[in-house]
Amino acid sequence: MNFFRSLAEKSWVAQTAGVDLPIVSSQPEITQGKTALRFFIAVASVIFFLFTITFLSRTQFADFQALAGEVWQPFTDPTQLWLNTGVLLLAGIGIHWAFISAKQNNLNGAIIGLSFGMLTSLLFLIGQLYVWNHLISLGYFVTSNPANSFFYLLTCIHGLHLIGGIFGLIKITVKFVNHHSLEKLSTGLGLCKTYWHFLFLVWLLLFGLLTSTPETYKTIALLCGF
Repeated sequence: MNFFRSLAEKSWVAQTAGVDLPIVSSQPEITQGKTALRFFIAVASVIFFLFTITFLSRTQFADFQALAGEVWQPFTDPTQLWLNTGVLLLAGIGIHWAFISAKQNNLNGAIIGLSFGMLTSLLFLIGQLYVWNHLISLGYFVTSNPANSFFYLLTCIHGLHLIGGIFGLIKITVKFVNHHSLEKLSTGLGLCKTYWHFLFLVWLLLFGLLTSTPETYKTIALLCGF
């Protein structure tokens, strides 16, 4: 009888009663997100590197006048840019805080960190626009000096990358509201955390570059062989 019962069984039909189904892992999705972010950061790094080399080469032309070095130059006292730098640092800290809170299943901490990160990111952009407006009010227009052009160009590109990151945060927030999954939220925030740290490092490089003195540019040019 057991033999005939075995023949009658439909082995191709899944037997689920009393059996724990395997949990589908989100690891492939996480891996894809990390790979995509690394690729994007690599491309963005190449873009900023090429602009930096072009900028350093352009500093050696006679019509280039640095925005710092002399008392009357606007970035001899870069106080506002230092304030913007501090705000961007706080934005990265806020998103990092949100990531850690989500990993620890701390919903309130994740919401506070995420909100703080988005708010300070917007404040950084507003601060950059304030610097733009200040330069224009002083007569430092885009086409009046190559140093001006590079400042507007590089800060604009950096700002656009930050705006893209903010849209990414909004997308993550919408997904979280729809699915209420702290695990998925922490995964997305982990990627954003890395991206914000990258943008902060890029800004430090741009800040130091754009506020350097003519003597610094000459030294760097000699070292680079320009």
